[in-house]
Amino acid sequence: MDLIAGFWNDLAASFTMNFIRESRYLIILNGLRITILLSLCAITLSFALACLTNVLRRSRWRILRWIASAYVDVIRGTPIVVQLMIIYFVILRDLSSFSVGVIAFGLNSGAYASEIIRAGIESVDRGQAEAGRSLGLGARDTMIYIIFPQAIKNILPALANEFIILIKETSIVGYIGMIDLAKAGDIIRSRTYTAYMPLIGVAVIYYIIIKTLTVLLARFERRLKRMDQRT
Repeated sequence: MDLIAGFWNDLAASFTMNFIRESRYLIILNGLRITILLSLCAITLSFALACLTNVLRRSRWRILRWIASAYVDVIRGTPIVVQLMIIYFVILRDLSSFSVGVIAFGLNSGAYASEIIRAGIESVDRGQAEAGRSLGLGARDTMIYIIFPQAIKNILPALANEFIILIKETSIVGYIGMIDLAKAGDIIRSRTYTAYMPLIGVAVIYYIIIKTLTVLLARFERRLKRMDQRT
């Protein structure tokens, strides 16, 4: 009993020193805010780029198809941390670290998401496109109103998983001087000289974020399935 009580006392003391003393929890909260805002902006850019890439891939102009393919090939063939530092230190040196983070993670995730969307579009039966044309819809309207909605339903789990991966990958933005959730934990560790509590605390917060998103997306997916069954 004394051993257990001692463990909990040490744990409480470590928690107080790392998060309560000198209001260090505010560092965590600010880092969490940066992580969430960065992730939301990067996800929005990622989805837009993924859709644009698929449009370019279906262009009648070869140069546009080549640009789309080269973008996906280069991004998927290089590490995200290298891309982040090249964009920050070489290409966009005058932009803020937050803007660079949004662009870097949006570009990286957009390449992977474009492949997911491409697979989803190709999974839709070709008869759907023919049905759209028989109703008098053009190729663009057929894609927007018939093909694309069905493709999104097919790829929703994979697309959601890609965006979850993006959120976890933002933990490397400390390389360009941003104080996100992971960097906030590192700052506390450097001040208290203890690694256990700051690192475990950051890991728990990431887990809660990812788990919450996973549960919400699973519910949304089940709702879509029920709607399909009704129709």
